[in-house]
Amino acid sequence: MKHQSTVKSVSWIPSESVSGSLRRGFDVGLAHYDAPPPDDLPSVAELHRLCAQDRFRFANVLTGWVDVEEGRVVSAGRGEDSGLVMGSTTVRVAQLEATFRAYSLPALQPEPELGAGSVRFVQTVGGRTGVPLPRPVPHPPFVQWQAPIVWTTLALTMYADGRAEVELAGASAFPRHWVYGPDGKLALKSGVTAQSTWVTHSFGARTPWGRQDSPAVVTAAESELERQLSRDIMRASRKPAVRTVPAGATVTRRGERGDELFVLLDGVVAAELDGERLAELGPGAVLGERALLEGGVRTATLVAVTPVRLAVAPAEAVDLERLQVLAGLHRREDDVKSAAPEGAPGP
Repeated sequence: MKHQSTVKSVSWIPSESVSGSLRRGFDVGLAHYDAPPPDDLPSVAELHRLCAQDRFRFANVLTGWVDVEEGRVVSAGRGEDSGLVMGSTTVRVAQLEATFRAYSLPALQPEPELGAGSVRFVQTVGGRTGVPLPRPVPHPPFVQWQAPIVWTTLALTMYADGRAEVELAGASAFPRHWVYGPDGKLALKSGVTAQSTWVTHSFGARTPWGRQDSPAVVTAAESELERQLSRDIMRASRKPAVRTVPAGATVTRRGERGDELFVLLDGVVAAELDGERLAELGPGAVLGERALLEGGVRTATLVAVTPVRLAVAPAEAVDLERLQVLAGLHRREDDVKSAAPEGAPGP
């Protein structure tokens, strides 16, 4: 019996991920931010269609197949469509525009790791924009002319029973990376976009084509309802304020009053109850909804695991009906109370 599976990552530039002199170039129209990719990416053909529309910077496509006999994997290989889908860069000045072809690096495809009941494929793809980015850097030669390297490293594990799993095993610190599972649905996200780290370090030996990959901070994708709500908040006529919180700082504390809703733009936040970690949440997560719906009191403590950026929306800017549905999906505190031993004190 033969099984085949395809996973993908799409790398794109959200507006909240760019800062400093690089942001000024985006804001005056020299370059453009990207709208979020779709929640579903069912085929490689759809990926190429989005690329033709300049919807992302680059994509990693990894297809694997296995032959199974009597419950054992006897052979495996990559599909022909595995590899890099590289976008282009369009620069606009006044009424003029020019499109620069990006520079693609060769795909790194080590031999599959074959076991009796599974096989693991790993693939790294990436490159750099065709537009130069002159800058000082802290490593020899101390000045770089070419743009930094971007990449993702995907891992696909396929099992003899037909199951398949995807990992984001490594990635450049910039831009944002979304990962789609074997079913074509958004499954994982890179949690942090560190533009300054990328600009100063992502070249030469500090890339997979040199001597090292960079582990990615990965979070599970939030629900489709949550993504819709966060997009509505960010697109509202009254733009939410943006707050920056350092790693280790408390965003909200259980029992405090609060009438604001947060959209996590970048970074990772932990939800805690009485010192117990309930979940780690990444970009796109909506936070603090219980306080808006249940008397204005925070029901959990939120702590920044990494540096984070938060959009802060007042209650009147929020669709409370949809928020009520979302809160029903987020009953993390109730899950902890129901799991407590009989007779144990509640939170």
